[in-house]
Amino acid sequence: MNKELTKAEEQVMQAIWKIEKGFANEIVAAVESDAAYNTVLTVVRVLEQKGFVAHETFNRSNRYYPLVSREEYMKQMLGGIAHRWFGSSSRALVSFLVDKKEVSLDDLEAITKEIEN
Repeated sequence: MNKELTKAEEQVMQAIWKIEKGFANEIVAAVESDAAYNTVLTVVRVLEQKGFVAHETFNRSNRYYPLVSREEYMKQMLGGIAHRWFGSSSRALVSFLVDKKEVSLDDLEAITKEIEN
């Protein structure tokens, strides 16, 4: 999997990750937007074609579930950002976040403690 999701696809994936497995109406209810039922279902089909989602059929209804975990996708996206913008340097990425005040020194200390443990 080396594909980036569009904003709409990411919204639908967030809903699927949240519910873990669900029928179309459950996914639509979990999507945090006013997207129409047919729009969400179209996005689900695209996600299935991209290999992010699969389904199992019960009678005439499909229950969808993620093939890619949220963590796997986050790792890929962060890796891509680090590679494209920071020459694959985690240090450069973290330095940028600290410089832009996105990560505080207290956050860095806590992260360092977590790494050491």
